[in-house]
Amino acid sequence: MNTVQISDVKATIDKYIENLEAKQEKDGAWRMCFEGAILTDCFYMMTFTSFNKELETVEKLKVRLLQKQREDGSWANYPGERYGNLSATVLAFAALRFYGVEASRLRQAEQYINHNGGINKAHFMIRFMLAVHGMIPWPPFLKFPMTALLVPTTFPINFFQFSSYARIHFVPMLLLLNKKFKRISKHTVSLEHLLYEDEWDERTDDGSPWRTITNEWSRLARLPARLHRAGYKYAEQYMQERTESDGTLYSYASATFFMVYAYLALGYEEKNPRIQQALDGIHALVNENCNGIHVENSTSTVWDTALLSYALQQAGVSSQSTVIRSAAHYLLQRQHSQKADWQIHEPNAEPGGWGFSDINTNHPDHDDTAAALRALTRSARDDMDVKRAWKKGCDYLLAMQNKDGGWAAFEKDTDWRLLTKLPIENARDAAIDPSTADLTGRVLEFLGTYASLKQDHYSIKKAIKWLQKHQELNGSWYGRWGVCYLYGTWAALTGLSAAGVEPGARCVKRAVNWLKAVQHEDGGWGESCRSAEVGTFVDLPISTIVQTAWAVDALVACGEHQSEEVQQGIHFLLTAESQQAAVNYPTGIGLPGQFYIRYESYSYIYPLLALSHYHIKMKHQ
Repeated sequence: MNTVQISDVKATIDKYIENLEAKQEKDGAWRMCFEGAILTDCFYMMTFTSFNKELETVEKLKVRLLQKQREDGSWANYPGERYGNLSATVLAFAALRFYGVEASRLRQAEQYINHNGGINKAHFMIRFMLAVHGMIPWPPFLKFPMTALLVPTTFPINFFQFSSYARIHFVPMLLLLNKKFKRISKHTVSLEHLLYEDEWDERTDDGSPWRTITNEWSRLARLPARLHRAGYKYAEQYMQERTESDGTLYSYASATFFMVYAYLALGYEEKNPRIQQALDGIHALVNENCNGIHVENSTSTVWDTALLSYALQQAGVSSQSTVIRSAAHYLLQRQHSQKADWQIHEPNAEPGGWGFSDINTNHPDHDDTAAALRALTRSARDDMDVKRAWKKGCDYLLAMQNKDGGWAAFEKDTDWRLLTKLPIENARDAAIDPSTADLTGRVLEFLGTYASLKQDHYSIKKAIKWLQKHQELNGSWYGRWGVCYLYGTWAALTGLSAAGVEPGARCVKRAVNWLKAVQHEDGGWGESCRSAEVGTFVDLPISTIVQTAWAVDALVACGEHQSEEVQQGIHFLLTAESQQAAVNYPTGIGLPGQFYIRYESYSYIYPLLALSHYHIKMKHQ
C-alpha cells in the first residue's frame, strides 16, 4: 500500500489553484476545449466547401481528419473502439471526397464501408447530410407531415413530447426531408455505389406501438395543402425564435448546419443575413487548441466556469477573492430571465436556470443550473443580488423535478416511452429526456449540501426513492451524460450522502463494494465508452484521472477516506498527471455510440474536488 502524505496532497491542491487562477479570462470565465466527435468537423468541411468559405480552415480540418484514420482505413469515435466505427468512417470518407481528396487515397476506407454494411447502416443524421449534398438520394416515399408541428400541446400526441434536443434537430431535418432538398455543386460526388438497400423507411409491424403514431401522421398527411404550408411556416418561425445572438440554433453547431440548408430549402438566397450569420456562428466555434483544430459543437463556458469556481472554493479559495468574485459576476450575467419551451411542461415555474454555452439564453438545463448555484452559494451570503439570483435558481430547479422523483437534463416530464420505439438510431437516448441517475444525484447533492434540504423534505424523499429504485443489480448506477457507471455511481452516492443517507444504508454499501471491486491494480479506475453502447460496465485497460477522481470522491463522501482503496486512488491522482492517455480519454457523453466528449476542464475540476474533499476529511480526523 502506498502511504499518502497529507503535505503532498496540499501541495498538489495548491498547484491546481495556481494553474487555474492563471487560466481565468478577464471576464471571469474559463474557456476550455469541448472536444466532441468528428461529426462537426466533417459537417463543417462539407458546408463551408459548398459555400466556398473559410477554405484555409477546411484544409486544416482535412489534415487532422486524415491523421485520425486508423490502419484498417476506419475512423473511431473514441480511443480503442473495437473494429472502428461505421458512421464515423462514412462521414469522414464523404467529407474528404466532397473536399476533393482522391478516391484512390481513401480506398481502405471505402473497403471498410463495404465490408460493414454500406452507407445505409450509418447514423441517420449522416445520411441526411449526404442526401442534402446530393451524394446519395433521398428516400422517395418517406415523409413526415409538417402539419404534425401544428398539433396543440394539449393533444395526447404532439411534437413537444419529444425532448428539446431532439426537437431542435428534427425541425430543420424534417423540413429538408419533406422538400427532398439537394444542394448540388461542383464538389458533389456520388456515393450511391455504397448504398446497398433502402433502409430509410424502416418498417414496423402492424402490432407495433409505433404504428399508432404513424397511423395518426398518415391522417395528417391528407390535410389540405394550406395546412402543410402553415407547417413549413411554423418550422421557419420555430428556428428563428430559437436562434441565439451569434446565429446558431440553440447554440448547437449540429442543429445549425441543418438550419442553414433548411433556409435554402425555403427559398432563402445564399447571401441572406440569417444564413451568413449562422455560418459565422459556426465558424466562431472553431478551436485550434483542441489537441489540434476542432469545431466544437458548442462552447462549454458556463459549465466549465461554474464547476471550476466551485472546485476552487472547495479547495479553500475564498468567495471574496478576485477569482471567485469575477466568476460569480460572469455567471450572474448568464442566468436566464425569459420563459422558453420548458414552460410547456411546467407553466407555473419562473425563469432562473442556466444553459451550457457562453451565449445560451433559451435552453437552460438542470445540471448547469445546479452547478452555477453551487458556485454562487457562498457569494449569496454577502451579496443581495447574488442571493436573489440564487433563490430564483433554486426555485426553478425544484419546480423542474419529474413526477417520478428524478431530474432529467432539460425539461420536465418529457418521458413518453412510446417515442423510444421510433425506428431511428438513438431513439432511446435522444427522443425523450427521462430522469437519470447522474442528474438526480447531482441535483440532490446541491440541494442537500447547499440548500440544506434533507430526507424529510418531500422533493428529497422522492429523489432518494428514485435512486434506490434505479440502482443496478451490481450496486452501480448508469450515468447518461458521462462515462458511465462510474459517473452515475459517483453522482448518486454524493447525492445520497448530501441528503443524509447514512453510509450503512444498503444501497450505499452495495455501491461502495462495487466501486472497490472495479479498482485497478495501479490504484485508479477506468471505464470504456463502450459501456454506453452495451448497457453494462466495460473496464478500460488504463486508469483515467477523471474517472479515478469520481470514484475517490464518491468513496470519501461515504466515509471511506481512510480505506486502502481511497489511499491508492489518491496516490494515483498525485502521480498520473503526466500520463496523456489518462488525461485525454473522453469521459463525457453527448449521444451513446456516436458522440463522446473530452472536456479539457474535467482533468482540473474532478481531481481538485477529490483531493480537496479528502484533505478536508483527513484534517478533521
